[in-house]
Amino acid sequence: MRNYKQLSQAQRYQIGILNKAGKNQKETAELLGVSGSTVCRELKRNRGKKGYFPKQAQIKTDKRRTQAVKALKMTAEVVIEIEQKIRLDWSPEQVSGKLEMTISHERIYQHIWADKRNGGTLYKHLRQSNKKRKKQYGSKDKRGQIRNRISIDERPEIVAQKTRIGDWEIDTVIGKNHQGALVTLWIGPPNLP
Repeated sequence: MRNYKQLSQAQRYQIGILNKAGKNQKETAELLGVSGSTVCRELKRNRGKKGYFPKQAQIKTDKRRTQAVKALKMTAEVVIEIEQKIRLDWSPEQVSGKLEMTISHERIYQHIWADKRNGGTLYKHLRQSNKKRKKQYGSKDKRGQIRNRISIDERPEIVAQKTRIGDWEIDTVIGKNHQGALVTLWIGPPNLP
């Protein structure tokens, strides 16, 4: 297994030529002396709407490198600036977007919860300060649930006869793999006098 190395501009031009010549990623990797995953990643990350172009790929790579250099650690000065904005009731997303440097809103949330564990009060300035953000992995999906709903088994017998005005039924059928849906609606009796 080869060690990962950044591709050079010359290698990007070689990938472009081999790609146009119809070589697959494995063949291209062998000819360049790099791993197949390097070529795969290059084509995936740097492909434009009209395909892979070496010059465009180099520009995208250079831009990512420049942005990575701007990414900043949580220094004391940065923490002070973040905490000032949070105390002004800014959301972590707003703080992240307005900072000159790149710090993700997730990192800001981590700082806020660490502050709370240490007895701090930053979390009280969050818009939903009483709720700790957590991902709902594995929890039951509650979307589309009707609160205090009454089972169809408990409806009055007269409704099943479908003779009264004002009674109605609605139902949904979801397709296989949640592809498509059908809604049926019945309102009122079929023959009104």
